[in-house]
Amino acid sequence: MRIDKYLWCVRYYKTRNMVTEACKKNHITVNNQVAKASKEVFAGDKVTFRRDQITYIISVLDIPDNRVGAKLVDIYRKDETPAVSFEHLELLKLSKEHYRKNGTGRPTKKDRRDMEDFGNTTTENE
Repeated sequence: MRIDKYLWCVRYYKTRNMVTEACKKNHITVNNQVAKASKEVFAGDKVTFRRDQITYIISVLDIPDNRVGAKLVDIYRKDETPAVSFEHLELLKLSKEHYRKNGTGRPTKKDRRDMEDFGNTTTENE
C-alpha cells in the first residue's frame, strides 16, 4: 500500500492530499529514507513523520483494506512516539496562552489596572 494511503487509512491525516504535501516537504520517512507519496509500505516498516510540531514514530503492523475506524487503528500500527514530545506540545500551548492574542488591540482599562495591581503586590510584600 502507498504511504499516502496508509497514513490516511490509519487516520493520521484527514485527506490523502495533506499526506502528499507532507511528502513533498520531506516530512515523512520510511525506514530512515525520505519517502515520496507513492512509496510502498509493508508490515514491519518504521514510519517517521512530523505533524503539529510532534515527530511521530510508528511501526506498521498490518495493511488495512480501507480507511478504518478510530477504535480499530491500533490493529494496523504501533505508536512509538516518546511521551516527552507530547509534554513539549502542552508546554507550547501554555506559553501561548500567556501572551495577548493577535488582533485584540491595545489593553483595556481593566487590563491596565490588573497589571498595576500585579506590580503593586510584589512591592507590598517586601
